[in-house]
Amino acid sequence: MIWDTEMVTEPDPTASDGRPRAPGDLWLLQELVNTRDVLPNTDELADVASLRSWLVGYGLLDEAAAAGLDATDLERITAFREAMRELLRTNLGDPIPSGALAVLNAEAQRSALRVDFGHRGCAGLVPTGRSAADRVLGRLLAGVAAADAEGTWKRLKVCADDTCAWAYYDASRNASRSWCSMQSCGNRAKARRHRQRAAAEKATP
Repeated sequence: MIWDTEMVTEPDPTASDGRPRAPGDLWLLQELVNTRDVLPNTDELADVASLRSWLVGYGLLDEAAAAGLDATDLERITAFREAMRELLRTNLGDPIPSGALAVLNAEAQRSALRVDFGHRGCAGLVPTGRSAADRVLGRLLAGVAAADAEGTWKRLKVCADDTCAWAYYDASRNASRSWCSMQSCGNRAKARRHRQRAAAEKATP
């Protein structure tokens, strides 16, 4: 399959959580990161069967290919997910831990992407990895590369509240949002800073 930008149909404007959806294949990464909810520590990909179902449901694999996935593939894909969560923090200005960067670079090397041309002559990255997991991660990485080229990558972020870390697409005009929700995470952060300032002032002789 070629991800030709001239062939992409207009997507649903919202992600599965009802928030703005990232464009192109970047939304698949948004959805993958959000399969783990940090605050209650729940995971949609808790076992191989869940992983297979999720990948088929999002059109990343057909049922025959998904049936070949095993526990090693689950470990790879969930490790990639958490490394990507760390990478998305860089879109808030944070550095990426060296361990997460190593995971992503290793998977990029295994994904075996090649350039192909659509029927209109537009170049696209196509995953050609040997295994189903290689091809899944290759497609996600191709989506990141396309978004970076199109200028939308920096808008995919994770909530600045570390107890949340939910992936969201910043659709604001100047891409300045730091929280997935100002009403919840943003207000909690402001209240926390207020308490910290008050405690500091109280401790000052």
